[in-house]
Amino acid sequence: MTGFDLIIRNGTVVTASDTMRCDVGIREGKIVALADKLEGGEREIDATGLLVLPGGIDSHVHLAQPTSDGSVMADDFESGTRSAACGGNTTVIAFSLQERGASLLDSVAEHHQRAADKCHIDYALHAIITDPTQQALEHDLPKVVQEGVSSIKIFMTYEDMALNDGEIFRVMEAARREGALTMVHAENFDAIQQMTERLEKAGQTGPRGHADSRPIVVEREATHRAISFAELVDVPLFVVHVSGGDVIEQIEWAKRRGLPIYAETCPQYLTLTADDLDNANMEGSKYVCSPPPRDEANQKACWDALARDVFSTFTSDHCPFIYESETGKQKAGADTSFKYVPNGIPGVETRLPILFSKGVSEGRISLNQFVALSATNHAKVYGMYPRKGTIAIGSDADIALWDPEKRVTLSQSMLNHNCDYTPYEGMELIGYPVTVISNGEIVADQGRPTGGPGKGRFIARGPSSLIPTTR
Repeated sequence: MTGFDLIIRNGTVVTASDTMRCDVGIREGKIVALADKLEGGEREIDATGLLVLPGGIDSHVHLAQPTSDGSVMADDFESGTRSAACGGNTTVIAFSLQERGASLLDSVAEHHQRAADKCHIDYALHAIITDPTQQALEHDLPKVVQEGVSSIKIFMTYEDMALNDGEIFRVMEAARREGALTMVHAENFDAIQQMTERLEKAGQTGPRGHADSRPIVVEREATHRAISFAELVDVPLFVVHVSGGDVIEQIEWAKRRGLPIYAETCPQYLTLTADDLDNANMEGSKYVCSPPPRDEANQKACWDALARDVFSTFTSDHCPFIYESETGKQKAGADTSFKYVPNGIPGVETRLPILFSKGVSEGRISLNQFVALSATNHAKVYGMYPRKGTIAIGSDADIALWDPEKRVTLSQSMLNHNCDYTPYEGMELIGYPVTVISNGEIVADQGRPTGGPGKGRFIARGPSSLIPTTR
């Protein structure tokens, strides 16, 4: 076969199941040939010594998402997808938030407008439901799913977002009817409120109080409750950002019972601990996210669960707020209580390098597991496979070339997000993406964007692979 727009030569192609030496032929944004020696490329990339991997999919990012407390997210779709591309990603799935009292359908349309002509790479959307009215569940949700937003997220915490038990049940029933996947942020809101009041009365209002107010038991309890509702309604459930061993036990307990319960974890639960929040002058607020980082024992539990495939995906939960800003981490002043600090940390650009270095380079997971956790499983879980998430004939030409020996010390100065810090400052890594190709075009090279905004497309997704095809 001849007449390729681009040939990637001499690299080691890795998928979730195979590792092979071959050339990759690309035409009109698609992979059209895999062979020992291809000829006839208008352009060529010599990938000698490099790994040729599917472009990463980060299926849990927050970009340009409205808030109710006056805080402003640091990244919009332009800076967020630019940063994602430089970290080896070619697709992100962001969250469209239905604010209480608002239309679910309008909320999705508004988030599309926020993304319009801004994306460096492809994007898809999840819908967050905070107001499960009859209109939202019976009229809007079917249209949202038909338009390719085939997953919905519910919250069990945050005052302006938490659903009560009856609402959770009704959302799951609607998801079952429409063939949508339900995702859940599982933390017990009432328990967190009580713990927060106790800490404030004791004068423990520094950032460490955030972790102390949300011990893992509140995540464990909410996870068990969400699993129980999913069992009653007979729907698959995807538990997001699992932080430690107690929650992993609940997920494995459900799996042993034959329940379709799945989960993800994130870099903060593998590399950070609650001690990072322990700073009296509020600098610890840089590490405030929910659930909070735990301790080294829970880090190990998450690594062990990754190694034995308990987790389906590895995501960043990128939710960035500028530290030095009155609309960011310091929005209520330097001496504010932890309860006013916006929840979330940046991580879309550092997610994959951290997993590669700490996972593959240090021998905790295999290279094929890395591909599954970084790309393939995301595409399957969220209805984009095999268009996305693999290197195969007919798939989109979304490819990241990795130098497995490249040594990098993470620093804010090297990153491309719009945040003013990284929680992983000074972390030493081995293995880094050097060239990133989206739909056959180079979008990042040597850690810097090479293209501009507007080339990324919306990916309308089909049903999740976790949804039964028959009932």
